[in-house]
Amino acid sequence: MITITPPNLRYRRGPLLALKTAVATTLHPLQQHSYTSYDLQYLFLFVIFSACYCLNDQPALVKIPLLVISIALLIPKQTRSFMLPFFAVAAWLLLFYSCRFIPSEWRPHIFTTVLPTLEAILYGGNLSNLLASSTAPWKDLLAWLPYGVFHFLMPVILAALVFIFAPSGTLPVFARTFGYMNIAGVLTQLLFPCSPPWYEAHYGEFHPATYSMPGDPGGLSRVDEILGTAMYKNTFTASPLVFGAFPSLHSGCAWQLAFFTVFAFGPRSIPIALLYVFWIWWAAMYLNHHYVVDLVGGGVYAVIAFWIGSAFLPSALGDESSLDAVDLFRRDEKVSTSMSSSSTEAHPLVGMNGSWDRDPAPDRHSDSDEAEDSIQVIVTVDVGIQTESSAMTDFSSLDGSRTTVRDQPRWNGWRGHKSWLVVLSSVRSGRSLSRKSSTFTSTLSAGVTMGAHDTQPNDRDLVAETH
Repeated sequence: MITITPPNLRYRRGPLLALKTAVATTLHPLQQHSYTSYDLQYLFLFVIFSACYCLNDQPALVKIPLLVISIALLIPKQTRSFMLPFFAVAAWLLLFYSCRFIPSEWRPHIFTTVLPTLEAILYGGNLSNLLASSTAPWKDLLAWLPYGVFHFLMPVILAALVFIFAPSGTLPVFARTFGYMNIAGVLTQLLFPCSPPWYEAHYGEFHPATYSMPGDPGGLSRVDEILGTAMYKNTFTASPLVFGAFPSLHSGCAWQLAFFTVFAFGPRSIPIALLYVFWIWWAAMYLNHHYVVDLVGGGVYAVIAFWIGSAFLPSALGDESSLDAVDLFRRDEKVSTSMSSSSTEAHPLVGMNGSWDRDPAPDRHSDSDEAEDSIQVIVTVDVGIQTESSAMTDFSSLDGSRTTVRDQPRWNGWRGHKSWLVVLSSVRSGRSLSRKSSTFTSTLSAGVTMGAHDTQPNDRDLVAETH
């Protein structure tokens, strides 16, 4: 029997069918998902978003469309993979903005003497006031660049660089680590409000502070005079969190950027990363915005956040299909052991082309078979080496075979830093290096010690080098 559906009914069913499909598309992954303690982060974010939604006094015509758009972006898989990590950053920004709507009766006492006292005890004086006592226009501009410009631009720039050059999967970890660290900082500033150095300069250390007091740009007011604007005066006067000196999120963000810069581009980027961090530190004290205690506290928050986030970072070897340094060592160790036990002559040396060459001096290690069997193999791994015409990385083993790994990320910052690479290659979803590769590290140390006494750079012991 053929059923004919009226055209007007088909058109009425169109929006309903689309809505039903969208709901099914959203609910199906939730039904199939295996929930773990890792998913508690979304409950935490839901609580923050709900609290901010209730505190915010913006009209419903503004809040409801934003809520609908956020939920709609979770439906397609492509946008959902972006929105879930970004929620941590969005929650931090919304929480910071919503602090202005928290009633003063709900807020704790403001501490005006704790930070100056700690500064005097730990460092013998107020270093911020010392640095701010001697000002000059060129110093003002030099402090303004990192504190008032780069602090807001560098997270976006580094996110783009991490997306392009770092191993796949690094960017979501960066977004979550950056967002949760700032959320923890803002919550600390809400629960433990402390006055910044400019408050002591204007009101004195023992003057009681109230939440009705406006903010102050500190040394950035001089930058406004140089630039002929009132941008920083207006911004800091209306700050939603005036007494948020501890911890310094300028310091925490700088350290977080430094950690992910080194992870993405290797140890050669350490000098630039540290230069940026201490540039921020100097600017924060020179502009009378933070004590040294605040800066150290922000660094501690960054260290803890990165330490937790590092358990979810992808392997430094790149793609999941790439060879693990520990597994590569163990495989080559078995091959070299069988070869060394069957050889009665000198030890073979692996050439750069994967061929075997004989040692020109066969009598150097011929004292006993035991000495020959105790030879340690040192495996060094170079990964991520790519040319413009090739997107493949070849791994050479002691048996002369080569394994090709495709789709490696376009970065080689860890080239030449093998010991660092071995450690980072074990950082994948909480996998520990200590228990899995203790034999590897001890053997590597023994091999290095023996090689320092018995070998020459070009023709002693077994060295497997991967290109």
